[in-house]
Amino acid sequence: MVKCPNCDSINPDGALRCDCGYDFQAGEVRSPSADPGSFEFAGFWIRVWASVIDSALLILMVGPILFSVYGISYLTSESLIQGPIDFLLSWVVPALAIILFWIYKSATPGKMAISTRILDAQTGSPPSTAQFIGRYFAYLISGVPLFLGFLWVAFDSKKQGWHDKLAGTVVVRVDRYRDDGKGMGRSR
Repeated sequence: MVKCPNCDSINPDGALRCDCGYDFQAGEVRSPSADPGSFEFAGFWIRVWASVIDSALLILMVGPILFSVYGISYLTSESLIQGPIDFLLSWVVPALAIILFWIYKSATPGKMAISTRILDAQTGSPPSTAQFIGRYFAYLISGVPLFLGFLWVAFDSKKQGWHDKLAGTVVVRVDRYRDDGKGMGRSR
């Protein structure tokens, strides 16, 4: 096991890079902006898959509670919010859970399942709490004009959605690195 000198986390023997962005071979934190060749940015479809996983987990945890409180009327109602428990479980709890997962893991369960992490676009380190909170609320901006801010991921060179650009973050694959003799490089 190897201890990261940047964040003190424990990494497996032979690890080339820590989740915080520290490159063990170069002896420094690599930045997605300064060294984009050493990062594989997570594209549109893999991020859609992470969202599907997160949504399914949320529905499995919250759905039965909402159904037991509101009954079948919850599924047939035209109201956006059925009551205080609905507001709490459908809006507040998911927001807190997502932000807390981002703060402590730099990823939601869906992002962890597909081996991606959210990094600060300038430093390559985990983003600050303020960046994560800003990123969450920037989802609204990404979603309002026909989800164009999310679709932007498919066309951007760093695969950033509008929420990533506004928060100064990138989403990178953490399972696709190898030693190419020059430090970190893509494995393709």
